[in-house]
Amino acid sequence: MTTHRVAGLMAEIADVGRDATRGGWSRFVYADAELTLREWFVEQAQRRSLEVETDRNGAIWAWRRGTGAAGAGAPHAIVTGSHLDSVPGGGAFDGPLGLASALAAVDLLDARGVRTERPLAVVAFPEEEGARFGVACLGSRLLAGAIDPDRARGLRDVDGRSFAEVAAGAGLDVDRIGPDPARLAGVDAFVELHVEQGRGLVDLGRPVAIGSSVLGHGRWRFSVSGEGNHAGTTRMSDRRDPMVVAAGIVLAARDAAVAHEEARATVGRVVPVPGGTNVIPSRVDLWLDARHPDDAVTTAVVADVERQATRLAAAQGCAVTLTEESWGGTVHLDAHLSGRLAQVLPDAPVLATGAGHDAGVLASAIPTAMLFTRNPTGVSHSPEEACEDADAEAGAVALADVLERLLREPVGVAEAST
Repeated sequence: MTTHRVAGLMAEIADVGRDATRGGWSRFVYADAELTLREWFVEQAQRRSLEVETDRNGAIWAWRRGTGAAGAGAPHAIVTGSHLDSVPGGGAFDGPLGLASALAAVDLLDARGVRTERPLAVVAFPEEEGARFGVACLGSRLLAGAIDPDRARGLRDVDGRSFAEVAAGAGLDVDRIGPDPARLAGVDAFVELHVEQGRGLVDLGRPVAIGSSVLGHGRWRFSVSGEGNHAGTTRMSDRRDPMVVAAGIVLAARDAAVAHEEARATVGRVVPVPGGTNVIPSRVDLWLDARHPDDAVTTAVVADVERQATRLAAAQGCAVTLTEESWGGTVHLDAHLSGRLAQVLPDAPVLATGAGHDAGVLASAIPTAMLFTRNPTGVSHSPEEACEDADAEAGAVALADVLERLLREPVGVAEAST
């Protein structure tokens, strides 16, 4: 292919949010980089004569009218999209590739002269990664009623600022956040394209796959309290050091996961208080990410780590508490909708994903499906994440083909699987 529409769009935002300290990109919701990307998305949508609106939960919807449809929010819509935010020091493609591909798919539909009764929307969801406020897929969770709005308003970032404060500063009416069943009732299908976050397509030698399921996963915070003291004057026998307990919890998480085939357990963030090099911390907070296809196994892994944490804390004269910050069980994406994708893309393999996605959250409310575009490194949540131009274009063409099929279906067909 000689025309790389997606690569051109991605090049426009390549420098937004580059992180000189961590490497990669840091684009946290409602921080400068993510706000710049939101402006970019709106500008791109308007260039395509799409009607742009921001919903009560901060998601940006860009609407392509159907023939005779009432415009933004019209019923029987087909929706695609992804997110703009990132993990700390993440890759360039996780999230934005899905939106750049969706915009390119709109261009392809226009070039084909596709005009149908059904409207099409491209949506950018906020805080999918949960990197700022700790809850993944916060925008889609609010939309679907999967998180209490009061809890969401009270979430705080590392600087102690609440989601309510930050979102209000970005122009959101935080008193109105929460479930939006009327909006969801107008959506007949949601198809999310995402860069693959593993090696499935690399090993198969294919550019695009259809998603089958989203691995159940959650986040838990261990808070270990001990006694802060001087690193030089406090004998080892006199210490109540929560960092020693935290180190044991990291190893306990690894051991608990290894004991169960296909389980994953990760401690990717450890925060000592007060955080001085020559200070025994008074408290250490650490976050556990645990995943498994069987939700009961995930629960067992966390319970095992908690038991070990309690034992370790007692041995060091410390105390430990465990708080669940988010949880989502394994989700099997809509089989009927995925089957229609397979009819359009008969050569595309079908792959499960171990990563969380907005499509997985919304699956409880509307039919959802996923497409994955090949990542040649197989690495994600890292600067080494990649997507070759030809594969990105193949993903956009596949998405356009799928959207065209769904848009052309008579009203009453695409929503038949709800």
